[in-house]
Amino acid sequence: MEKDILFMKEALKEAKKAKRILEVPVGAVIVKDGKIISKAYNQKEKRFDATKHAEMLAIQKASKELKSWRLIDCEMYITLEPCSMCAGAIIQSRIKKIYIGAMDEKTGSCGSVFNLLKDYKFNHNVDIEYGVCKEECENILKDFFKELRLKK
Repeated sequence: MEKDILFMKEALKEAKKAKRILEVPVGAVIVKDGKIISKAYNQKEKRFDATKHAEMLAIQKASKELKSWRLIDCEMYITLEPCSMCAGAIIQSRIKKIYIGAMDEKTGSCGSVFNLLKDYKFNHNVDIEYGVCKEECENILKDFFKELRLKK
């Protein structure tokens, strides 16, 4: 859908911000009622904090914006499949649906390694759509790691 591409392109803009500061280029955008309410990118290296993933930061910002930890009727657009920590936070925050660009065959917890959102019985179900802007999301990651290897 056209709106999904538009929102994933916003998440890609966030991923580019991460890339510029030598973070793994992952971006996340949270949308409610067709409007972006939060955006974030990875800041693990910059902040010396393993929890500063794009998804976690976007959830924190959206919660502040809505003055609630319950992000009911919100959707998240993520350039890379969430890890188990982020998948857990997505469930806990009651996000309705996530849109994933690239899959993460090493640590992905929404379909690659396992699927925390679907394979287990939790009190909240999250819908998932895969492959939104897949090539662009994969390419920013491939380019980042290729450039990193060349610097070594």
